[in-house]
Amino acid sequence: MIEAILERLKTLHPKVIDLALDRVEDFLAALDHPQNRLPPVVHVAGTNGKGSTLAYLRAIAEAAGHRVHVYTSPHLVRFAERIRIAGDLIEDGPLEALLLECERRNGGRPVTFFEITTAAAFLAFARTPADLCLLETGMGGRFDATNVIARPALTLLTPISLDHQAYLGDTLAAIAGEKAGILKPGVPCLCARQDPAALAVIDRIARDLEAPLLVEGRDWQVIATDQGMRFAGKDGAWDLPLPALPGAHQIPNAGLALAAAVHLGLDPAAFAPGLVGAEWPARLQRLRRGPLVAMLPPDAALWLDGGHNPSAGQALADHAARHWRDRPLDLIAGMLDTKDSQGFFAPLAPLVRRMRGVAIPGEPHSRSAEQVTAAAAAEGLAAKAAADVAAALADLIATGPVGRVLICGSLYLAGTVLADNG
Repeated sequence: MIEAILERLKTLHPKVIDLALDRVEDFLAALDHPQNRLPPVVHVAGTNGKGSTLAYLRAIAEAAGHRVHVYTSPHLVRFAERIRIAGDLIEDGPLEALLLECERRNGGRPVTFFEITTAAAFLAFARTPADLCLLETGMGGRFDATNVIARPALTLLTPISLDHQAYLGDTLAAIAGEKAGILKPGVPCLCARQDPAALAVIDRIARDLEAPLLVEGRDWQVIATDQGMRFAGKDGAWDLPLPALPGAHQIPNAGLALAAAVHLGLDPAAFAPGLVGAEWPARLQRLRRGPLVAMLPPDAALWLDGGHNPSAGQALADHAARHWRDRPLDLIAGMLDTKDSQGFFAPLAPLVRRMRGVAIPGEPHSRSAEQVTAAAAAEGLAAKAAADVAAALADLIATGPVGRVLICGSLYLAGTVLADNG
């Protein structure tokens, strides 16, 4: 029933993506403005690391005894993953009732799928008490459906890079301007380390809004240490374990979450358990069971990552260069047609032995297996198309010894793998 409702909601507006605020604001007015009845809101925008940063912040807040609402996108397997109410994923019964209520109240008016489902999340959050509400933008920031909170407690900007150029602009400065659209007058913004072109735009917008801007490297530092990591700011310094999610790129994500936790006054005793207890699937996740894993020899490893743009490819390459030199690395990749496939593969090419390209099942905007393969081959990878992930893995096994296989290129592909692999 939930899937049928979601499919109907997708038909309410002819454009899948139509960045604007008027439709969602009109619909929220019809719902009596639930966005104005939320607990203190932390709103995050950026290109990479938004979900990971919120996963750390949620885990820290919950370790400190707080009830936390969370709204993220996209989901991997089930739509309910997007809405977490006071610590728990929304259950099917309440979700179905909520979606039907929003569908009925909308009355068939044009509204995008993301807009109406965002409004549904706000309605759910407004009806359940909590101490904190964490909101992730879907795309951009300025015209994102989540950007209707008049005065959040805090805004966060994760690293900004080129992505979604068709909607946000084709320069880093233009994209930064869209992402920084979540800043509000007088509301502090905590900003991860940025390219100078992006930071210049963010600085200007913050000054215009008189929004205090605290920047990694300027107002706080986070570094890896022999024992874990160290976070230091004007309010103190903490030596902490490494975050639960692997990869050097997760240390700045954890640092941004820690900066937010300090600003919000969360108990520092919760920092370490929050970092090590955070969970966020398909971010350098090792798959340890399921039919795909069963295909591999016992000493081989299968990994999954949803990164899908050049900066994500660079983060994966950095991790592989640092930690995965012990055995050959093969890729299985699928990507959307809106992504820079060659830019994603370029940093990985020197580190990868073989690549198999696949289409993303059920995704109308997927590149074909042949298109993904051509993009990889253009960067020098030994690439070949495959019918699906299982066929790609079988071909890699059949054509040489397998040491480590990384499935990557899209969160949508990652969701399919998690669903099919149990």
